[in-house]
Amino acid sequence: MTDQAVEHEVGRSRLRKEDARLITGQTNWTDNIQVAGLLHLAILRSPMAHARITRIDVSPALERPGVVAAFSGADLAEGLGSLPCAWPVTEDIVLPDHPPVAVDEVRYAGDPVAVVVARDRYAAADALEAIEVDYDPLPPVLDLEAALAEGAPLVHADKGTNRCYTWPLAPGESFESVRQRAEVTVKRRYHQQRLIPNAMEPRAVVVTPLAASGEYTVYSATQIPHILRIMLAVVTGIPEQKLRVVAPDVGGGFGSKLQVYGEEALALGVARKLGRPVKWTESRSEGYLATHHGRGMIQDIEVAATREGKLLGLKVDLLADMGAYLMLVTPGIPLLGAFMYPAIYKMDAYEFNCTGVFTTRTPTDAYRGAGRPEATFAIERIMDELAAELGLDPVEVRRRNWIRHEEFPYTSIAGLTYDSGNYEAATAKALALFGYDDLRAEQRERTERGDPVRLGIGVSTYTEMCGLAPSRVLRDLRYAAGGWEAASIRMLPTGKVEVVTGTSPHGQGHETCWSQIAADVLGVPFDDVEVLHGDTQAAPQGMDTYGSRSLSVGGEAVHRAATKVVEKARKVAAHLLEASEQDLEFTNGVFSVKGSPEARKSIQEIAFEAFTSHDLPDGVEPSINAETLVDPENFSYPHGTHLCAVEVDTETGRTRIRSYVCVDDVGRVVNPMIVEGQVHGGIAQGIAQALYEEAVYDAEGNLVSGTMADYLVPSAADLPDFVTGRTETPAASNSMGVKGVGEAGTIASTPAVVNAVVDALRPLGVRDVRMPCSPHRVWQAVRSARSGAAEEVAGTGPAQSGQSAQAARSGDIGQYGEPGRPGQPGTEGSA
Repeated sequence: MTDQAVEHEVGRSRLRKEDARLITGQTNWTDNIQVAGLLHLAILRSPMAHARITRIDVSPALERPGVVAAFSGADLAEGLGSLPCAWPVTEDIVLPDHPPVAVDEVRYAGDPVAVVVARDRYAAADALEAIEVDYDPLPPVLDLEAALAEGAPLVHADKGTNRCYTWPLAPGESFESVRQRAEVTVKRRYHQQRLIPNAMEPRAVVVTPLAASGEYTVYSATQIPHILRIMLAVVTGIPEQKLRVVAPDVGGGFGSKLQVYGEEALALGVARKLGRPVKWTESRSEGYLATHHGRGMIQDIEVAATREGKLLGLKVDLLADMGAYLMLVTPGIPLLGAFMYPAIYKMDAYEFNCTGVFTTRTPTDAYRGAGRPEATFAIERIMDELAAELGLDPVEVRRRNWIRHEEFPYTSIAGLTYDSGNYEAATAKALALFGYDDLRAEQRERTERGDPVRLGIGVSTYTEMCGLAPSRVLRDLRYAAGGWEAASIRMLPTGKVEVVTGTSPHGQGHETCWSQIAADVLGVPFDDVEVLHGDTQAAPQGMDTYGSRSLSVGGEAVHRAATKVVEKARKVAAHLLEASEQDLEFTNGVFSVKGSPEARKSIQEIAFEAFTSHDLPDGVEPSINAETLVDPENFSYPHGTHLCAVEVDTETGRTRIRSYVCVDDVGRVVNPMIVEGQVHGGIAQGIAQALYEEAVYDAEGNLVSGTMADYLVPSAADLPDFVTGRTETPAASNSMGVKGVGEAGTIASTPAVVNAVVDALRPLGVRDVRMPCSPHRVWQAVRSARSGAAEEVAGTGPAQSGQSAQAARSGDIGQYGEPGRPGQPGTEGSA
């Protein structure tokens, strides 16, 4: 045996091994899949937000060239059940039926009403216009507060209410008691506008039936192949063992593919009905209507504090827009934030109350961060408001209230045990990189001379719970599944390694990172490791990818499985080297006997010996392969400080991000290059919410920002350079000390940017600008402040809630009662 030089992998910046095929087109997106006899689906969608279907006739579509079949909702109802909601958050939650294709009533613009099957996608799409549908319009339900009023039109008339659920949380003292003794209270209303996910790859599904055995293979651009398999079995009645689900290379998700969509069930149902393979791929504009939306919430938040700035209590009341139906985890998304509103701060009282509300809009569900960006935005915005009320620096107010590093582990007022962190170190590093004091001095000078281009500085200090999730916690939250993850390691006879993971990547770099973890534990070269994923036949167990869980749960499972391989190999090595297991050392993939370094065996040699089974110890099976399932004992809690400097032109409303600095603590880092990419992408999406993106509906419930011409997704030209840094406090909840990183940038960046915009305008009397902070909204806030009406126009106070009816009559509905805007001309970098 020759020595092998094995370089440590964890902590090393490696180019992603996935990228070679992804960027050269040598990959397999779902829409690339071609099968003999493939048919194509096209879906007719409702043009109305709310209406009864009084008549539907699909037969004219059958006369069109290339059309093989056409179905209404009634035609498909027998074989397809209601789409699942896996998170009924309260015992009395209202759970309406959700047919994949509407039968009697449509409840949002984009609700499917009929399906055409043809020999090519263009023939299918063309035939949709031949289908005859008569609608009896019903009143749309758009305003969250109006939807709860007595006598309001109902989204689901049979349920008798638009209230989906009410979920309270009230640990600690009562908020009323701390309010009584508080010297200062600050109350604000914030609006989380709806966002439309924009994954690079649209959704797609291909189903191939094997009639002889009743088996079906479902290829889907999904984040959750294992969960999808279970749920499709439930919806269609096809036995689970007869279903194979494959997630090929998936081009992004951001939560939008953490879903069991009607189109997936529909494709499977049609393939079963016709005995032919079928494909459906959404168009981008179709996806804007039919892919679930994110956010959508009204937040009323109040803090009570002393004159010295010490927080005493926090009260949060939410109205959360469910949309027309409950999708896979729709009701639970706002509640993921329930535990994070207290953030990194100490207090005596916390009251949280969330009411879910049905509306006649596209359903909402997970979008990058899923409840936690909303929570961080609200608490970080009101911390700035508290600082302004007290005349203190925003950073100083945070210092006076955050958990100190020597207090960890710390149980927050919301009941979470933060295992590690150092908020002081991350903030100090960020302030130094940012040049905070110099920027404040420049800001004062520019304000004093009346510069019309104002400098604003925004602060966001955050933590998040990720690594979803301990199964017992999910049980207590009434979630239908667990939060464990599976991994197995196969040592092949030639010494190569296969890692099988239950996570399902869609851009995160699992193949690279899991190879690094396995290579380090096993002491084998990085290039000798292959990672198998995203196929329920190759990787039969798994809970998939979302909630920044992959590394801290899935990566931990890989680490533990690899450790099991080493321990199994140790028994064989001890036998072959005629030594006790205790006398063996394992370094760089080689077992050696203490004191006799010439007596040694590599783990690859042990793998071959196990394969031949010629000389194994009695009772040892002929394999050193291993598998494990990991159920996390706690969440992981990354944290950090993000700082943003903006220049706001008070004459045009134009906002330019001048500098952006973030210092994140994501625990031990496996691949710094991948971490950088995740942080950059997350920040970009958070900035997008702050300045650019919003799903806008008109008064009839039609989506008027339904294309990329109207829905502003920022490009690289719209974004600044990011200065990033890291501190490291290893997680105590897993053996590798890792935390999550995929959502951190999104969670922290939105409040940093909006705080900066408001900070720039505060000397003019502006205390809020509703997101997105478009040039028009900024200009309007400045103009209104100068006329003494800043609160009403800028949308900071509850007075906004009474404007919905008038706004609905006069124009588009932007966010639950505010006149909207299909576009934002004048934003830097946009046309």
